[in-house]
Amino acid sequence: MFFIELLKSVFLGVVEGITEWLPISSTGHMILVDEFIHLNASDAFKEMFLVVIQLGAILAVVLMYFDRLNPFSAKKSGKEKETIYRIWLKVIVGVIPAGILGVLFDDWINEHFYNYVTVTATLIIYGVLFIIIENRNRNRVARITRFEELPYKTALYIGCFQALSLIPGTSRSGATILGAIILGASRQIAAEFSFFLSVPIMFGASLIKLLKFGFNLTGMEIALLLTGMAVAFIVSAAVIRFLLRYVRNNDFKAFGWYRIVLGVLVLSYFLITS
Repeated sequence: MFFIELLKSVFLGVVEGITEWLPISSTGHMILVDEFIHLNASDAFKEMFLVVIQLGAILAVVLMYFDRLNPFSAKKSGKEKETIYRIWLKVIVGVIPAGILGVLFDDWINEHFYNYVTVTATLIIYGVLFIIIENRNRNRVARITRFEELPYKTALYIGCFQALSLIPGTSRSGATILGAIILGASRQIAAEFSFFLSVPIMFGASLIKLLKFGFNLTGMEIALLLTGMAVAFIVSAAVIRFLLRYVRNNDFKAFGWYRIVLGVLVLSYFLITS
């Protein structure tokens, strides 16, 4: 039984690592996965588990961008360090909206919106928006192609888009990337800024869930949690590299269509089973 539970944790880590960074909604996928794969644990642990394994995904971003975003490296010039400090200041500005709203309304939002109807609606709506916005931007030249060109005010507005991801099914990366593109950022900058914004937001969300659950974990629960985090880390590193290569020559319309199909599948499944 313990081996079977570890396999479930591995599968959930794979789903988390893929869906956290692609703009396709990790929540939508987790709702479907939960219908078929049930961890043999309490509901409280499962709720915590699905959030805290994001720490593995965060670690992938931290390690992949550590050198680029480390202002304390002796190898960097004063100008390079100043640029990095500015990037971090923009990240701090960008996480303010989601940070405040998340602390104040996270439990209320989950209580009222964590259901298949909301997830289906957000999957389809944002899928359609991706297609519309990419069609509109087909011949449009991005104004922001480097982080030095990203104003603090724009970083704050992108953070407001990220706050929309508090609604289940929206996709944190999807809302952030969509908002950044609307505000004039290139797909590369939109994707990378989404990665950077995820570090404090996801770390904070994981810490809150862990504190609420408490640290009296059983040996099996610790093993499941560490396994899920490790797998999410490995898969996330591969997915982030894929996404950065993908956006160099492709738009996000494929993800828009995928969201629409997934939304229809989620809705159909729950209508049939109910």
